[in-house]
Amino acid sequence: METFKKITSWVTTVFVIFVSVFALFLAGTKLAGIKVFAVISGSMEPTYRVGSLIYVKPVKYTEVKVGDAITFVLSDETAATHRVVAISDDHKYFTTKGDANDFEDGSPVYYENLIGIPVFTIPYLGYVANYIQRPPGLYITIAFCAVMILLVFLPDFINGPQSSKEKLCKNLKAPQYRKI
Repeated sequence: METFKKITSWVTTVFVIFVSVFALFLAGTKLAGIKVFAVISGSMEPTYRVGSLIYVKPVKYTEVKVGDAITFVLSDETAATHRVVAISDDHKYFTTKGDANDFEDGSPVYYENLIGIPVFTIPYLGYVANYIQRPPGLYITIAFCAVMILLVFLPDFINGPQSSKEKLCKNLKAPQYRKI
């Protein structure tokens, strides 16, 4: 039973650390105003690989320069990241192109659609984020969390509740005396 407790304690600790770090990378950046997007196409490879998460910092449209990668709104539910290849004289729209694409994008990106500039990326984490946000990954994640919670409380349920005095006495050893 002690081995089971040690294993569940170790697994739970690793799980909590993983979830905390993952939550920091997904949600903690929002406190700094940074938005997170998963890369789902190869149009910007090798700069931003499919399955990566990109972290986008908001900027004013007047700060964007030719050569910058920008993230922008394509439609209500879709964002894209492409490189600026030209800027209109009045700075009201950008001509963009994916690094892996042969041609410029068919329509300009208007300044109202600018989300920001990517500041860093984490490879492969986008696969995880996409998986846990939709079924069946969402259900598997919920089930995994429930099992982890069960493993944390199962030993106490099996052994029954112990008072703190009983736990303290259980952990103390009687002193060993040597005969002289």
